[in-house]
Amino acid sequence: MAMFAVLLLLAAPLLPPAAAQRPPGCRRQCGNVTVPYPFGIGARCHRAEGRGFRLECDDTRRPPRLTVAGYGHEVVAISLASAEATVLLNASRACYDRASGSGRVLGRREYPMALNGSAFLFSSMKSKFVAIGCPDLAYFVDDGGYYVTGCMSVCRPSERALPGSCRGDDGCCQSNIPLGLASYRPHLRSFGRRQQQQGGTFLANSTGCAYAFMVDAWWFWYAGSHFNRTGDFAVPVVLDWAIRGAGAGASCAAVRENATAYACRSAHSVCLDSTNGPGYVCNCSSGYEGNPYVLGGCIDVDECARHDLYPCYGVCTNTPGSYLCTCPKGWSGNSTVQDGCHQQDKFTLALKAVTGVSIGVFMVILACFWAHLSLQKRRMLRAKQRFFEQNGGLLLQQHLGSLASSGVAFKIFSEEEIKKATGNFDEARVLGRGGNGVVYRGVLPGAGGSTTVAIKRSRVADEKQLKEFSKEMLILSQINHRNVVKLLGCCLEVEVPMLVYEYVPNGSLHRYIHGGGGKSEAPLPPGERLRVAAESAHALAYMHSSASPPILHGDVKSANILLDGELTAKVSDFGASRLAPADEAQVATLVQGTCGYLDPEYLLTCQLTCKSDVYSFAVVLLELLTGRKAFCPDGPEEDDTSLAFSFVTAVQGGRHREIMDGNVREELGDEVIDDAAELVIRCLSLTGEERPTMMEVADKIERLRSCACRNATV
Repeated sequence: MAMFAVLLLLAAPLLPPAAAQRPPGCRRQCGNVTVPYPFGIGARCHRAEGRGFRLECDDTRRPPRLTVAGYGHEVVAISLASAEATVLLNASRACYDRASGSGRVLGRREYPMALNGSAFLFSSMKSKFVAIGCPDLAYFVDDGGYYVTGCMSVCRPSERALPGSCRGDDGCCQSNIPLGLASYRPHLRSFGRRQQQQGGTFLANSTGCAYAFMVDAWWFWYAGSHFNRTGDFAVPVVLDWAIRGAGAGASCAAVRENATAYACRSAHSVCLDSTNGPGYVCNCSSGYEGNPYVLGGCIDVDECARHDLYPCYGVCTNTPGSYLCTCPKGWSGNSTVQDGCHQQDKFTLALKAVTGVSIGVFMVILACFWAHLSLQKRRMLRAKQRFFEQNGGLLLQQHLGSLASSGVAFKIFSEEEIKKATGNFDEARVLGRGGNGVVYRGVLPGAGGSTTVAIKRSRVADEKQLKEFSKEMLILSQINHRNVVKLLGCCLEVEVPMLVYEYVPNGSLHRYIHGGGGKSEAPLPPGERLRVAAESAHALAYMHSSASPPILHGDVKSANILLDGELTAKVSDFGASRLAPADEAQVATLVQGTCGYLDPEYLLTCQLTCKSDVYSFAVVLLELLTGRKAFCPDGPEEDDTSLAFSFVTAVQGGRHREIMDGNVREELGDEVIDDAAELVIRCLSLTGEERPTMMEVADKIERLRSCACRNATV
């Protein structure tokens, strides 16, 4: 327990000195936990509105124990910047009689947690419900006894283990929790244990005890395979807090005019509506830091003293909310980059005279344009700020600290940084063009040397997409799969956000199959083609099954599968991607995709699903097996325009082997070719429900690879 608290305190963000301001005589510390206002220890030291801001410190414990008054929950960290608090929750446990095979319960302890009426709600983004043990069913209900969510955990034999962790078949399962959750009452139930004598399906590797708990998702992910607890133990849970006041009425718009109730007390603070439940939180304005809940709490950031965050290689002058960086007298150039300032040439007397006359002649003209240029500059700055807020920049900024502490390297770039990295979008740096925009090769400076990246400059985005952009960026930035191109950051100061990805040097799979692009790559051997197909299928299966929430690609094609220096496949270009809709009523207003790969059912219903990606991937697999393009409008016959249609027609006529690439057919053998054709036909079904999942497709391709290897050794 003490070790958990130490780790959490090391990860918590440090508060600036202004955050320590509070009514005189109030404690600021309980053990190693700093307590910033509006929280307080004891009476009259906290914000009086609502419950949950009053804390109690038990100094008789070692170390001292900080709890929420009236609730008893132990607090181990409080963050003003992200409006979060971390508390400890005891894991629920149930143990069973395995010796007799009866499945009789030997002991059960279930620990609920209630937050009703307080300033806290469970964080739906950072906390998950987890169950460990098998075979078991775990779920929890709210304060009314109604089911909220749950999951089932079983154990597959180790020799049949599937990739990934905590999937539900490896002795661990997890599920997301909804917004606005204020109470948690867990239940653990066993199933199938009485089948032990008959060798039941679920009892191959049964455990004596099962556990269920709400937990900080990033903490549990970091624990990973090292998480091996028994007996009684506690885990950290992330709670969102806000100034909630009188329920739904406690919003920025409702309380800003009420000076006595308004919580944002500092002169340089801003109000943000809570993203979880009613209420609002306060942040310091850009260029300021500290505690926005107290008078004078937000103080100016001295950018000149923070050279690592605000580089200046000239004369740095701090200003309220910002700073100025200029070259020294007698020098000129860009003072924000190393060696950017250059000493000016010494003028001769005659040259000075000519320069003075020229300046005098042009002074009037410059004066006339000065007001116009100043106005344009102010408009440009306002436009950048408007685009930044419109694209969800404030929400992303609020979570950058927690992402960094979790090991996620994600950055918000300025428009100037992107222009500099791409040479002001130089045409010579274009890597590719698609329906969603243009991709440039960029070079970003860094402490360890420059880094080559790929920068996606999108053309258009509808208003609905922009509203969800920041939430989708938070999820996409956390995807960590060896066969998915990593999202490194974004630029929000423009009308349509620009995305920064890792650079993949060997170009697209389309170029390796069909040629083009100014290079002559050697064709991929048949065995390598199946490997690339398997890696791409596993990447899509990961996005469908393991990402939370699931992610739909929406434009799967060979041009969007890149190959790195080792010819490892990496799925890219999420320009058409969508988070899986929460309900079937969410239908696209504009169908996006590429001819030859589009799911016919998607065209009819305008509803993108996981099975739409399955259909498009089947066309990519056909490209690998046949060497033909997905869509060829100049084909000799009408049927040749669509590869998918031509293949279905060939299968119906028993001619599917004839259209396969000769080298592929010779090396893989007819048996593998026939099995691959059967898989493609299932994936190309006009009805999405009849198609397999991407996980099933990936498993089938792995079996085809194994069969092909055996044939090659015979």
